[in-house]
Amino acid sequence: MKLLISTLVLALGAGTGTVAQAQNCGSGGGTTVCLVANGTADQVQLSWTVSGAANGLEVYRSTTADPAGRSRIASLTKTATSYADTSASTGTPYWYWVKFSTAAGSYNSGASSATRGGNCTPTAITPYINVSGNWTQTASASVPTGESAILGPQPTAGGMWTWNGCGTAGGAREQTIRPTAACTATATYTNACGAKTLQTFTIGLAGAMRNITSMQMSKEMSPGWNIGNTLDATPTETSWGNPLITQTLLNGIKAAGFKSVRVPVTWGPHADASYNIDPAWMARVTQVVKYARAAGLYVIINVHHDGYDLDNTVYSAQAANNAHLAKLWTQIAANFRDFDDYLLFAGMNEVGKSNAPWGVPKAQEWLDVVNGYNQVFVNTVRASGGNNARRHLVVQGYETNIDISTASAVLPTDTIANRLFFEIHYYDPYDFTLNSSSTMWQWGATATNPTETWADEPYVDAEFQKMKTRFVDQGVPVIMGEYGAYNKPNYPGMPPYRKAWAQYVTRSAWLHGLVPMWWDTGEMIDRNTGAVKTPDEINIIVNATK
Repeated sequence: MKLLISTLVLALGAGTGTVAQAQNCGSGGGTTVCLVANGTADQVQLSWTVSGAANGLEVYRSTTADPAGRSRIASLTKTATSYADTSASTGTPYWYWVKFSTAAGSYNSGASSATRGGNCTPTAITPYINVSGNWTQTASASVPTGESAILGPQPTAGGMWTWNGCGTAGGAREQTIRPTAACTATATYTNACGAKTLQTFTIGLAGAMRNITSMQMSKEMSPGWNIGNTLDATPTETSWGNPLITQTLLNGIKAAGFKSVRVPVTWGPHADASYNIDPAWMARVTQVVKYARAAGLYVIINVHHDGYDLDNTVYSAQAANNAHLAKLWTQIAANFRDFDDYLLFAGMNEVGKSNAPWGVPKAQEWLDVVNGYNQVFVNTVRASGGNNARRHLVVQGYETNIDISTASAVLPTDTIANRLFFEIHYYDPYDFTLNSSSTMWQWGATATNPTETWADEPYVDAEFQKMKTRFVDQGVPVIMGEYGAYNKPNYPGMPPYRKAWAQYVTRSAWLHGLVPMWWDTGEMIDRNTGAVKTPDEINIIVNATK
C-alpha cells in the first residue's frame, strides 16, 4: 500500500539557554508521543506527534525536571497536537510532559524544556532517506525486507540530534535502520541557541522481491486467466453485466488450476481531465490485487481501454500521449511500489493507429510511437522506486499482433536485466473465434466441412515459433495476454471444435515457451461463486500446460 508522506517541521521560537532533553518521547500501550517545547516572547509553544492510538491527552508542567511535583495545566482532545502555555513566567525554565491514555493505561511523553521570553529561532529540517544506495528528499520510504536504510536529515552541522523509534539510538545525525515491520522514527534537532525542531520519518516494509528472472518466473505462471469485462468496463465495474470481483472468485480461479490472472483495468472514467486518478478507484484496484495475492496467484494489471489518445500514433501527438501514459503510470506505480514480485505491470493493451484501414501496411511512424510508449512506461515505473526498481514489466507490440511484433518491436532499455516480458494476443482465425456473425463453426484437422483452413494447426505452431525465435530464445518470455474462441448458439455442433482449438492453441503456446492467459467474461467460471461452469473446457486448458 502506498505510504503517505507525514512530515512535521515545527518552526517555533525557543528560550535562550534552553537545554534539549536527552529523550522527549515516551511509549506505552502501543502508542508513542514525542514532545518539543519552544519559548517565544509571550508564551511557551508545545507541539507533539502521536504514533498509535491515544484516547485522551493532558499537559503537565514543572519548574524542575522531576515529574513528582508537576501540575496539570490542560486537558485536550485526543486529536490535539499542540498547546500554547501563555501562563508561563518570563525567564523561568519549565519542563513539560504530555500524559496520554490508551486502552492499556496512562503513560507520559518524554520531558521537554523551554523558557518564555527568548528570541532563538528554530532551524528548519530537510528530511532525507537512503534506500538501496539512493538518497531521496523525503520523510517516507519503503525498505525491502531484510535490507537497511539510512535516515539522514539536514542541517549537517551546528546543533544536536536526538532520536526515537525504528531502532534509532544515540546522537548521530545519520541513523542506519533495518526495520522488521512498519515503524516511525522521530528526530529532534536542537540548534546552537536551544530551539528545537521535530521531524518524523514514516518507514514501510516492502514485500520481498526474489532474485528471479522473467524467464524463470514465466515457468510458474501457466495457465493464466483474464477477469475480462469488469475493471476494464466503463463507466463502472458492473456496467458490462458482471458482478463485483470478490475474494471468492479469485479463490475459485486458483482452485480451478490457474496460476496467474490478468486483471484488465480502465482508468480514464475514474480520472479527471488532467489524468489524476480517483483515490476510490485506486483503492478498489488495490483490493482486487490483494484478493489475487491472497489466493496465491500471480497478477497482472494494465492500462486497458485508455488507448483512445494513445491510438493516435503519430509523431505530432507523441509528446502529449507520452505525458498521458506517464501520468497514469506514475500514480499506479507509486500506489503499488511496495507489493512483492507476484504483481506485474503491463504498460498498455492493444494499441495501434486508430481508423487505419484493415490490411494497410503499418507506417514506420506508427510503429515508432508505440515502441516509444514502451520506453516511457519502463522509465516511469523504474523511477518510482521501491520494489518497482526490480518489478517484472510487460511491454506490447503494435496491436499485440504476432507478425507485426516479430518484424518491428524494439524492446525498451531497462535499468535492470532480465525483468521484461513481451505480450501478444491470439484470436486466429477471427471468423471462428470472435466473429459471431460468421458461419464458420468448424476448425482444425478434424473439420468435416471447413470454410477456412489458413489458421489450422500448422499455422498455430508457426506463429508461436516466431515468438520463440524472436523473444523466448533471446531470454525474453512472452505472455499471450489474451486468447479464446467462443461458441455460436446457432451452431450447436461447434463445442467439440472449440475445445479442439483451445487444447491445441494452449498446448502449442506452452510448448513454445509462451504463457497462455484465456480471455473470459464470465462464461466458464461463475463470477459470483467462483465455481467452474464448464469443467471439461477448464480441464482442457489446465491440462494442456502440464
